[in-house]
Formats: sequence, structure tokens, C-alpha cells
Amino acid sequence: MYLNLLNENLKAQYGCKVYKLALSSGCGCPNRDRDGKHGCIFCDGAGAFAATGTIEEQLCQAKEKVASKIKGEAKYIAYFQSFTNTFAPVSYLEPLFTAAMQPADVVALSVATRPDCLGEDILDLLEVCNKQKPVWVELGLQTIHEDTAKYIRRGYPLSVFDEAVQKLKNRGITVIVHQILGLPGETPERMAETSRYIGRSGADGIKLHLLHVLRGTDLEKDWRAGKVPTMSLEEYVKALELCVENLPREMVIHRLTGDGAKRDLLAPLWSGDKKRVLNAIHKAFREDDVEQGRKFPTNL
Repeated sequence: MYLNLLNENLKAQYGCKVYKLALSSGCGCPNRDRDGKHGCIFCDGAGAFAATGTIEEQLCQAKEKVASKIKGEAKYIAYFQSFTNTFAPVSYLEPLFTAAMQPADVVALSVATRPDCLGEDILDLLEVCNKQKPVWVELGLQTIHEDTAKYIRRGYPLSVFDEAVQKLKNRGITVIVHQILGLPGETPERMAETSRYIGRSGADGIKLHLLHVLRGTDLEKDWRAGKVPTMSLEEYVKALELCVENLPREMVIHRLTGDGAKRDLLAPLWSGDKKRVLNAIHKAFREDDVEQGRKFPTNL
């Protein structure tokens, strides 16, 4: 079995456990603002992981949340997680990013955003930040298939993603891409096509997520109407195995699953037990001898 996992990469680089500290920039999302339909179909608009207070206060609060897990030395990644964290003027974002990178024990800045929210001035800011400490930009692609993208109301064509990755890489910035498994109408083979595409895109890392239904989303309406089946744990693990084997060996896997706020989770309910899910994934991967890159084409 072979997996190129983030935790091992970080520990090898920094010599200790590295934790992500979830921060809020206070930014909204242009997709929610412009389409009049609440943005992506799976978004609850609540920013489940959004923090409050100054960046300094948020850092302290986030460190307190992980304090019980820490044994020995630890370092941190300042992670602007909820919504679109480049959907604001540079004059607003610059002091936030600077403050987040200020502590000596923060080793990197991670910014979650959309490919269509990376103007030249934002790219300039990210490049400047990247000269101080490593900057990761996380892009929510979810799928390469245009029919699915239209259904989930992603709000931009695949070409915008391609351009964003190229511009970020040209500036030396690490790119991480989000993919959702289990989107309506997508077979495991179609999901693997998205993984292969991400693997060839020039991105450095990937986050693989399960489609889950949250209360208050437009997806909930279709799910209640029987239009959106959700995956069983066994189905998810099998699809995940196929996707992982269609990634290049050098791509860093940041996540093998994702979960929403348990208080709003409607389906699949098994996804709320993260420990069980991860145990099932790793057990199946060992039994099936999953090897990242096994099915990734090397002659392209």
C-alpha cells in the first residue's frame, strides 16, 4: 500500500505534528451574491467553521481547541476556511493574512477560495505573502463534468479553474484542489476522471470529500424528493480507492473524507462518525493493497 499523505509530509518537513487553525476572514461568496439561488446547491450559507474576533483572538481560540491533542512540540497552519477568502479588496485582506502569519509557530498560510476570485491584485498579494511563509491556495473544483457542475451551480467553467492553477503555479504558490465524491449522476469512473484531471492540472495536493446533505440547503430539497441518493460507506470506500489510484504518486492527499456540522447532517448519517469512517478506509486500503498512482497515466 502506498499513499502520499499530508500528515507524514508535514512531520518530515517540520519534525513535529502540524495542526490547522481554522480562521474567518469575514468574506462572503460571489456565487451566493450573483445567482440569486444561494450559490452551490450543497452550501448551507452558515459558514459552519467560521470563527469570530480579531485574527489574534481567533488564533488563540483555535489553539485552545487542539491543545488537548498536543503531545510535545507543535506547529500550525493558519487556515482561512469558510466561504471565499479572496472575495474582498487587497486593502482588507492584507492585514488579515499578515496577522495570521505573524506568530513564529505558524509555518504556513492556507486560503480557501474560488478560481474565479483570483484577480491580478489578489495574486500579487498572495505572491508577497508566499515570500514570507509558504502559501497554499485551496480551490473548490468538485468535478470536471459540466453537467454535474451545472446541477450543483458551481458558477464557473472548467477553463477558469485551469487558468487559476496556472497563474498560481507561475507565482510559486502551492495549489490544493477539492473534489466531491458521490455527486448525483456520477459513477466511480467519472469520479476517477476528475481525479486524473486534477492530477494532470499542475496542482500539488487534493482534498477528497463525500457528498453529504445538510439541513437548510437546496440539496436537502432534492434529497427529500428522492432525487439525490447518497453513498453507503462501502460505496464511498470503493470509489475513493479508484480515485486515489488515479492520482500521481507525488500529489499530496490532504483529506480522504470530509464531514459537515453534525447538528445539521441529514445524510448519510454514517459520515458523522469520523473515526469509524477513517478506520474503514484504512482497513480497506490495506486489504486491497491500494497504491496511489497505480492507474495514473504516465505517458502523457
